[in-house]
Amino acid sequence: MKKLRIIIVLGFFVVLSCSKDFLEIPPISSVTVDNLYATDKDYQDAVTGCYAALRSSYDNMFVYGDIRSDDAWHALGNNAQMNAINNFSERSSEPLFESTWRDYFSVVFRANVLLQKIEEADSEPVENKDQYISEAKFLRALAYFDLVRIYGDVPMITSAISIEESYSKGRISFDRIYEEIIIPDLLDAEIGLPVTYTGSDIGRATRGAAKALLGKVYLTRKDFPKAEVKLQEVTTLGYALLPNYNDLFDYTKDEHHSEYIFDIEYLNGGQGLGSRFTNSFVPKSPQNHADNFFGIKGGVGEFNTPTFDLFYAFEEIDPRRTITVDSVYYDNDGIPHKFIQIATFTQKYITPVASLNDSPANWKVLRYADVLLMYAEALNENGKTDQALEYLNQVRTRVELAGYSGLTQDETRNKIYDERRFELGMEGHRWFDLVRTGRALEVLSSTGMKAYNTVFPIPLREVQVMNDPSVFPQNPGYD
Repeated sequence: MKKLRIIIVLGFFVVLSCSKDFLEIPPISSVTVDNLYATDKDYQDAVTGCYAALRSSYDNMFVYGDIRSDDAWHALGNNAQMNAINNFSERSSEPLFESTWRDYFSVVFRANVLLQKIEEADSEPVENKDQYISEAKFLRALAYFDLVRIYGDVPMITSAISIEESYSKGRISFDRIYEEIIIPDLLDAEIGLPVTYTGSDIGRATRGAAKALLGKVYLTRKDFPKAEVKLQEVTTLGYALLPNYNDLFDYTKDEHHSEYIFDIEYLNGGQGLGSRFTNSFVPKSPQNHADNFFGIKGGVGEFNTPTFDLFYAFEEIDPRRTITVDSVYYDNDGIPHKFIQIATFTQKYITPVASLNDSPANWKVLRYADVLLMYAEALNENGKTDQALEYLNQVRTRVELAGYSGLTQDETRNKIYDERRFELGMEGHRWFDLVRTGRALEVLSSTGMKAYNTVFPIPLREVQVMNDPSVFPQNPGYD
């Protein structure tokens, strides 16, 4: 665990990093941290390093957001860690919890070092100083938002600290993390971030991304009045739903379209910057027919299998069902094909891949349909049900489903919850939606969930290296 502490405290920038061009910065080596920060380009590269660290963090977001929920499961059953997370029998020693903790705190560390160094920098050589500060704060807020949703209370680290100092950093209540880091960082970020970018900077965090994430934070905190205000602001920034839902998942087209707000960016091309989602989610088929038909090289992993519960939850006429969860795919002659052992799959990440885990498919963190549904939820909780239905219906009519009218507040609330499942299924939202709305135990108790399972265990090595339950206890139920 000392290794992780050193990563958090000393972790130097492997400045890889989004168009996806800003992913393509070569690594820096054999330089001191101080020498990294001199010019505007140096700070731009340092911010890019923060984005790069998020790729590792989000490689496994499907485990937390989908497999943990009622929308997906590890159907193959050959991975003990996945099985344990699926049926709520996970242990604090699971490698995933250690790597997730490390990866997110790597983002935090990089952002902290940048913020500390840039405060000392002159604005003249660092002409985009305010933007870089805002980007770093957005990324730190996003990292901490995910950390508290996954682990609950975590250490609050807002500066570059020494190894010795790191051992005094106990767990701080998630309420304080929200109030002292996440919300202030996003309030600052929304002021300093641009509304749009051009050229190779497309893909960086924007003002809309900061406002949308802050709206989600307020919604998670059940601060519905502030959520309503912030999400309404997002609706004024020029975003729009794509006319064709399936175009969201057509990776031959530009992923930075009118509905895009913020993605974790991946880049194919054999540089080690591609995503794993395409290879990981497709099941095995007879004679590798699916691999060949979809143009997927390198093999398939059969993870993240959608459940039949999700399949049957959709209206039969809902066109989103086929791409979200289906049991067959059709070749160019209209002939249906199934898989060897796995009964269902999602097509949201399918795209030709030239080699293993080199997919161009991004992970969608925030998109406009999500904002519309969050805004509808906030409006409804604030007693504005008729207005809420207007925004809920925008999402439904995009896929040519009839809108709702004349519903009560309770009925509207349930319809919004359902619509989030249909619209955002297999995109990592379901588990977090169930937890924040207090429905997780009701929905998942039959699969083994207990009340304490709303958060995951703190990595065992972290608890062991601190060795002081008074400041660094394990989450209840995982002792």
